[in-house]
Amino acid sequence: MTDQRRAQYTNEAVLSATPAQLVTMLYDRLLLDLHRAEAAQTGSDWEAAREQLLHAQAIVGELSSTLRIDAWDGGEGLLAIYNYASTSLITANVHRDVQATRDCIRILEPLRQAWHDAAASLPAASAAPVVGHAADGALGVA
Repeated sequence: MTDQRRAQYTNEAVLSATPAQLVTMLYDRLLLDLHRAEAAQTGSDWEAAREQLLHAQAIVGELSSTLRIDAWDGGEGLLAIYNYASTSLITANVHRDVQATRDCIRILEPLRQAWHDAAASLPAASAAPVVGHAADGALGVA
């Protein structure tokens, strides 16, 4: 599959995704970025680690900015986790701290799984219009 076809396929998947599926796509990419960053840090490939960590920061920023903390009781707690992750990603990048990257993986992986479980429990729904950065592929989902 060519890069152009892969991008087209991914873009179509994003455009046809439900809001819950979009969140799971973001979490999947976030954890992929974190694992790639960890591998790059372990191999002292600081440029690759930087790119992955910056992309992970962008995703956490998007998740944080679209979170409606008033929509449910756990909203404030989730925002605190996103803020912690954002700070840890900055630390991981600036100080080349692989343990900070691992801490992010440790706290975000259960959230990724929880979102997947929640999305799977929802009845099938039609896709909502995509608004924001994810629609243009800026976060690497499309």
